[in-house]
Amino acid sequence: MELKKTDKYMLEAINEAYKGIKQGHGGPFGAVLVQKGKIVAKAHNTVLRDNDATCHAEMHVIRNGSKKLKRFDLSDCELYTTGKPCPMCKSAIQWAKIKNVYYGCDYNDAKAIGFVEKAGNSKSYKEKKICSKECKELYSEYKKLKLPRY
Repeated sequence: MELKKTDKYMLEAINEAYKGIKQGHGGPFGAVLVQKGKIVAKAHNTVLRDNDATCHAEMHVIRNGSKKLKRFDLSDCELYTTGKPCPMCKSAIQWAKIKNVYYGCDYNDAKAIGFVEKAGNSKSYKEKKICSKECKELYSEYKKLKLPRY
Protein backbone atom coordinates (compact mmCIF):
# COMPACT_ATOMS: atom_id res chain seq x y z
CA MET A 1 0.00 0.00 0.00
CA GLU A 2 1.41 3.35 -1.03
CA LEU A 3 1.24 6.18 1.48
CA LYS A 4 -0.42 9.49 0.69
CA LYS A 5 1.80 12.55 0.79
CA THR A 6 0.03 13.72 3.93
CA ASP A 7 0.73 10.36 5.59
CA LYS A 8 4.42 10.73 4.80
CA TYR A 9 4.55 14.08 6.59
CA MET A 10 2.70 12.66 9.59
CA LEU A 11 5.18 9.78 9.72
CA GLU A 12 7.97 12.38 9.89
CA ALA A 13 6.17 14.00 12.84
CA ILE A 14 5.84 10.58 14.50
CA ASN A 15 9.56 9.88 13.97
CA GLU A 16 10.39 13.26 15.48
CA ALA A 17 8.20 12.44 18.52
CA TYR A 18 9.98 9.09 18.96
CA LYS A 19 13.31 10.93 18.87
CA GLY A 20 12.15 13.20 21.68
CA ILE A 21 10.75 10.49 23.94
CA LYS A 22 13.82 8.27 23.48
CA GLN A 23 15.96 11.18 24.68
CA GLY A 24 13.60 11.91 27.59
CA HIS A 25 12.82 15.39 26.27
CA GLY A 26 9.04 15.25 26.71
CA GLY A 27 5.78 13.61 25.72
CA PRO A 28 4.95 11.77 22.49
CA PHE A 29 4.47 14.92 20.50
CA GLY A 30 6.18 15.73 17.23
CA ALA A 31 5.42 18.28 14.53
CA VAL A 32 6.42 19.02 10.95
CA LEU A 33 5.95 22.26 9.01
CA VAL A 34 5.50 21.83 5.25
CA GLN A 35 5.62 24.50 2.56
CA LYS A 36 4.71 23.63 -1.03
CA GLY A 37 5.44 19.94 -0.54
CA LYS A 38 8.79 20.42 1.24
CA ILE A 39 9.51 20.04 4.94
CA VAL A 40 10.63 23.38 6.34
CA ALA A 41 11.04 22.36 9.98
CA LYS A 42 10.66 19.40 12.36
CA ALA A 43 10.43 19.49 16.14
CA HIS A 44 9.42 17.51 19.19
CA ASN A 45 8.19 18.33 22.67
CA THR A 46 10.99 19.40 25.06
CA VAL A 47 8.95 20.29 28.16
CA LEU A 48 10.89 17.87 30.38
CA ARG A 49 14.33 18.67 28.99
CA ASP A 50 13.87 22.43 29.21
CA ASN A 51 11.58 22.54 32.26
CA ASP A 52 9.40 24.89 30.21
CA ALA A 53 5.65 24.38 29.79
CA THR A 54 5.71 26.25 26.46
CA CYS A 55 8.12 23.87 24.74
CA HIS A 56 5.51 22.01 22.73
CA ALA A 57 6.41 20.55 19.34
CA GLU A 58 4.08 22.94 17.51
CA MET A 59 5.62 25.98 19.21
CA HIS A 60 9.14 24.85 18.27
CA VAL A 61 8.23 24.03 14.67
CA ILE A 62 6.56 27.43 14.19
CA ARG A 63 9.59 29.24 15.66
CA ASN A 64 12.06 27.20 13.59
CA GLY A 65 10.01 27.56 10.42
CA SER A 66 9.66 31.31 10.89
CA LYS A 67 13.41 31.67 11.41
CA LYS A 68 14.19 29.59 8.34
CA LEU A 69 11.69 31.42 6.13
CA LYS A 70 12.52 34.80 7.75
CA ARG A 71 8.87 35.73 8.30
CA PHE A 72 6.07 35.29 10.80
CA ASP A 73 3.35 34.75 8.19
CA LEU A 74 3.27 31.02 7.49
CA SER A 75 -0.03 31.07 5.60
CA ASP A 76 1.49 29.04 2.76
CA CYS A 77 2.50 26.25 5.15
CA GLU A 78 0.74 23.22 6.64
CA LEU A 79 1.34 21.73 10.05
CA TYR A 80 1.39 18.03 10.88
CA THR A 81 1.37 17.06 14.54
CA THR A 82 1.00 13.82 16.45
CA GLY A 83 -1.50 15.33 18.91
CA LYS A 84 -4.37 17.75 18.53
CA PRO A 85 -2.96 21.19 19.34
CA CYS A 86 -3.63 22.55 22.82
CA PRO A 87 -5.09 26.06 23.25
CA MET A 88 -1.59 27.62 23.46
CA CYS A 89 -0.50 25.93 20.24
CA LYS A 90 -3.81 26.70 18.51
CA SER A 91 -3.24 30.38 19.28
CA ALA A 92 0.31 30.23 17.90
CA ILE A 93 -1.01 28.49 14.77
CA GLN A 94 -3.57 31.28 14.32
CA TRP A 95 -0.96 34.02 14.86
CA ALA A 96 1.28 32.32 12.29
CA LYS A 97 -1.72 32.25 9.91
CA ILE A 98 -1.35 28.52 9.21
CA LYS A 99 -4.56 27.38 7.52
CA ASN A 100 -4.25 23.57 7.52
CA VAL A 101 -3.38 21.39 10.51
CA TYR A 102 -3.33 17.61 10.49
CA TYR A 103 -3.18 15.69 13.78
CA GLY A 104 -2.99 12.01 14.69
CA CYS A 105 -4.43 11.75 18.22
CA ASP A 106 -7.13 13.80 19.93
CA TYR A 107 -7.55 15.02 23.52
CA ASN A 108 -9.18 11.74 24.60
CA ASP A 109 -6.20 9.79 23.30
CA ALA A 110 -3.86 12.07 25.27
CA LYS A 111 -6.02 11.77 28.38
CA ALA A 112 -5.83 7.96 28.14
CA ILE A 113 -2.06 8.15 28.71
CA GLY A 114 -2.24 10.77 31.48
CA PHE A 115 -2.19 14.12 29.67
CA VAL A 116 -5.07 16.38 30.71
CA GLU A 117 -6.10 19.00 28.17
CA LYS A 118 -7.22 22.36 29.55
CA ALA A 119 -9.45 23.12 26.56
CA GLY A 120 -12.13 25.75 26.31
CA ASN A 121 -12.58 28.70 28.61
CA SER A 122 -11.49 27.01 31.83
CA LYS A 123 -8.91 29.09 33.68
CA SER A 124 -6.55 27.98 36.40
CA TYR A 125 -5.55 31.56 37.16
CA LYS A 126 -7.17 34.89 38.07
CA GLU A 127 -7.16 37.96 35.86
CA LYS A 128 -7.31 41.61 36.85
CA LYS A 129 -6.91 44.66 34.61
CA ILE A 130 -4.44 47.24 35.97
CA CYS A 131 -2.48 50.29 34.70
CA SER A 132 -4.82 50.64 31.74
CA LYS A 133 -4.00 54.31 31.16
CA GLU A 134 -0.24 53.67 31.02
CA CYS A 135 -0.66 50.69 28.72
CA LYS A 136 -2.88 52.71 26.38
CA GLU A 137 -0.13 55.35 26.21
CA LEU A 138 2.31 52.60 25.24
CA TYR A 139 -0.10 51.44 22.51
CA SER A 140 -0.46 55.02 21.25
CA GLU A 141 3.30 55.34 20.95
CA TYR A 142 3.44 52.13 18.94
CA LYS A 143 0.64 53.31 16.67
CA LYS A 144 2.64 56.44 15.80
CA LEU A 145 5.50 54.29 14.51
CA LYS A 146 3.39 52.92 11.63
CA LEU A 147 4.99 49.48 11.95
CA PRO A 148 3.29 46.42 10.42
CA ARG A 149 0.45 44.83 12.31
CA TYR A 150 0.09 41.14 12.75
